[in-house]
Amino acid sequence: MIKLYLDEDVPDAIALSLRLRGYDVVTVKETRRKGLTDIEQIQHASSEKSVLFTHNIADFHKIHSNFMKKGVGHSGIILSKQIPIGVIVKALLKLMSNLNADKVRNNIIWLSDWIV
Repeated sequence: MIKLYLDEDVPDAIALSLRLRGYDVVTVKETRRKGLTDIEQIQHASSEKSVLFTHNIADFHKIHSNFMKKGVGHSGIILSKQIPIGVIVKALLKLMSNLNADKVRNNIIWLSDWIV
């Protein structure tokens, strides 16, 4: 099962909705890591074997590319535009029920590919 680490730009309601359905979700706010750099956030997520979910597409796409060029791994990044919370939750539920941590590791997953 995929564990999620929600970046500080993701509404708390998403974490709550996923937890109510039994998923392991932690937020930046809960870990008291708000204000740390994006690189520190992805490193923390990876140290916890969690996939980072964020709306910060440009920065995390660049970080992923730089990591891959340097041979630095991560647990995975799910990128999404800011769309309605209900749409995000449904897409994440579909994604999380169909992918495992191995398929996400060192990859970017576009949430838009999972919108029903």
